[in-house]
Parts: sequence; structure tokens; C-alpha cells
Amino acid sequence: MYNYIEYGGEEKSSEFVDDQEKYDQFMARIEAGEKIEPDDWMPDDYRQALIKLISMHGISEIMGALPEKEWTPKAPTLKRKLGIMAKVQDEMGHGQLLLRVAEDLMKPYGKDRGDIMEDLLSGDLKFHNVFHMPTKTWADAGMVGWLVDGAAIISQTNMLDASYGPYQRALQRICQEEVFHAQHGEAIIMALAEGTDYQREILQNSLNRWWPSLLMFFGPASADTTGSSKQDIMIKYKIRKSSNEELRQAFLDKYLPRVFSLGLTVPDETVHYDEERGQWNYQQPDWNEFKQIIKNKGPRSKERLRLREIAYENNRWVRQALAADKVGS
Repeated sequence: MYNYIEYGGEEKSSEFVDDQEKYDQFMARIEAGEKIEPDDWMPDDYRQALIKLISMHGISEIMGALPEKEWTPKAPTLKRKLGIMAKVQDEMGHGQLLLRVAEDLMKPYGKDRGDIMEDLLSGDLKFHNVFHMPTKTWADAGMVGWLVDGAAIISQTNMLDASYGPYQRALQRICQEEVFHAQHGEAIIMALAEGTDYQREILQNSLNRWWPSLLMFFGPASADTTGSSKQDIMIKYKIRKSSNEELRQAFLDKYLPRVFSLGLTVPDETVHYDEERGQWNYQQPDWNEFKQIIKNKGPRSKERLRLREIAYENNRWVRQALAADKVGS
């Protein structure tokens, strides 16, 4: 990490000493609550953690627009159609904003946004597990807005004071808009909950389908579960504050009472609030299934990746024109 070279077991290179000093200064800034900017010196593991996090976040915003896009032409009223169209537009905008933030971090490696999209299509870049799932009914469109976006708000507000300035500032805007998205979803859910027996039935069925994915949303509790958790390094560098399990418990604290107040149930008979421990007990989802889903082996992974691939190819001429214009200038 620091180009460590040791001579005779004693003398360290001046390069190592310089980098160690830079690292100490960097950590002092982090601890003082200062924001790191793109041109500032940063350790490579910090940069890599940010690239992975922000690229995945940005691509997930773009891929997350697809499940609801499927229901845009089938929305039950003009008002609902306009609402879901506006939400899809916002999500795509969030993705573009975040990919620009990631692109700045990738410049030292000679990469740009095009590489991010190619990594997605090649399978090297993962997107969020929930967006591999099907949306079978209008209730699913509401569930994405209410509970999926609700989970996203909990995750993203945990990083509102992230140490990396451009990401922190982007999150300020994104979280404000996500609140409206959650309200949009909640309005759909409330209408269905107060509707006919059939509407309540499709709502309950939707919750049953989405529940395991919602529990998986925040990732496994520790690296031991899948061997791939990066939460420790992100907490160390103050990119985020809370662990995966703390975020999941915050989600349960907020939404389970609301779910139950609507007369809905969750497909887990073990769910109850443990007064002694001060937290919700629940049955762990199948983390092996989670690993398969994020490897693009989910129910709608191939179809949604194919849509992005088609869009990427159809717009290749735009990228080429812009690149030629840039060279000409």
C-alpha cells in the first residue's frame, strides 16, 4: 500500500516515509471531519473502496429504474403514470450524477464512465440484489417505492456525512429526492391497502415476494457470511457510520410497525421484537441465494442487462461523435 521497501531489515525508503507521512495527515483530516476532494492525496484502498461503492450505487440507480419502467405504460391512472415516469427520470439522473463522481476517482487508472458500463455488461460490476427481481403486479411498483426506496434512504442517510466530499454532496441531493420517491410508493401502497379484497391480496403477495430481498438489501452482517463485505474499511475511513446489521435493524424499526398497522404480515413466523436485546429477531435470508443473484443469476438479471446492452450499443454513435469533437477541439 505504501511502496514499502526495507534495506537490511532496518532502513526504509524515503518514498515509504513520504507516503506514511501523507497517510498520517490524511487520517488526521478524516478524524477532524474534513472532506477529501478529487485532487487530494488519498491511499489506494480508500480510492478503491469509493470506486466500488459509488460505481455500484450509480449503476444500481440506473438498473433500479427498469423494474418500475416496466409498469409505466400499465399504471392504472394518468396521475400514477406521471408519478412513476418522474421517478424513473430521477433515478436515471441519480445514476448519471454518481457515475461522474466515480469517473473522477478513476482518472488515475485511465478509466472513465464507459469502463463502468462495460464492467456492468461483462459481469465485473454488480448491481443491487433487489433490482434483479421481477415486478409482477402494480403492487410491486408500490413496494419498490415504499420499502426498497425506504431501505435506500436508510442506507444513504448513513453516508450523508461521508468523508469524500463529491459523494457527500451528491447524496444530499439524492436523499432529498428519494424521500419523494418513498412517498410516491407509500401512496400506492395505502390505496391498495384501503381497496378491494383483490387489491389487498396482491399487496400481501407482493410483500411476501419482496421480503427476502429487503432483508438482503443491506448485505450480510459480517464478512464471515460471504467473505466479501467491505463495511469495515468504509467505517474506518468514515465513508459510512453504521454496520450492515445496524442498518437492517433501523429498517425493521421503521417499517415493521407500519406494515403491521396496515393489517399486513411478513412471511417469517420468527419475527418479533426482543425487549431484552432491544432489537427485532428475524430469520436470516438465504445468503447463498444472495451471492447467486448478485452474480447476475437472479430472476430478471439477463433481461435487464440485455436492455442496458441494447441501449449502450444504440447510443454508441453519440459517444463516438462526442469523442471526435473532443479530439477536434
